[in-house]
Amino acid sequence: MIIIDAHTHLWKKQDGINNSKRVFALENGKSDFGGEIRQMMPPYMLNGENNAEMLISNMDYACVYGAVITQEVLDGNQDEYLLSVKKKYPERIKICSLYEESKPFNLDGFDGIKLCSCKFRERDLLKHFDVFKAANDRGKFVSIDLADGDEQAPALKEIATELPDLKIAIGHFGMVTRENWKEQIKLARMKNVFIESGGITWLYNYEFYPYPSAVKSILEASEICGFDKLMFGSDYPRTMVEITYKMSFDFIVKTNEISLADKEKMLGLNAVNFYGFENAKEIEPIKHML
Repeated sequence: MIIIDAHTHLWKKQDGINNSKRVFALENGKSDFGGEIRQMMPPYMLNGENNAEMLISNMDYACVYGAVITQEVLDGNQDEYLLSVKKKYPERIKICSLYEESKPFNLDGFDGIKLCSCKFRERDLLKHFDVFKAANDRGKFVSIDLADGDEQAPALKEIATELPDLKIAIGHFGMVTRENWKEQIKLARMKNVFIESGGITWLYNYEFYPYPSAVKSILEASEICGFDKLMFGSDYPRTMVEITYKMSFDFIVKTNEISLADKEKMLGLNAVNFYGFENAKEIEPIKHML
């Protein structure tokens, strides 16, 4: 089937902030996470660089055609690097610029813009309406990670109603393991709002592969908004500290609880239409040594 990854990260040099503390890459996949050493990337990312070439290699191996590069404030602004990535892989990569509070934002050359609204100082999304309006007027999509539960859901509903042609993708599957997560899923009943699963294997990491509770949550979400509104996301490379890239969606492929038609929608077809992967195709697997 055609597979599209709606939630990945890249950086040339990681240098960001988390809770006002600096985050920066070290070596062997480690980062200084506000003074604590964390395994931020797989250990084979030796020099702290999380580059597009390694992502494309992983995609080819796992038979993933396309990927959407979102951004995160903890990695630092990667706008310049992502523009160079899109130039190199125009058919397979879609890129988001990063919206940072109190700073100018850029939409030129980007497919969409990423809002880490769960980390905003000003949590009321209506106070950030200008960025939504600009994305709408320029024909860009919005990728957004909402605060846990229903805190920001009413404001996003108001914005999506005001801008019915603005494509909005809610990340982290609505923060599925948190209280009131379904309030975020309900937003996907609106024609222009979709849900992507980037981070779901992080949120269910305590259970680990094949993530039966994640499958259950996917089915619960489908009852709310339908499989036509769900998209796969891996949250590469952070989730790859415990699983392989292929495992980030293989649990969906192999479950018997989701129909083949619905798997095809969630793993690729919905994202093809949402993000505009016009030339998407299946990638043939290569035999490996096992």
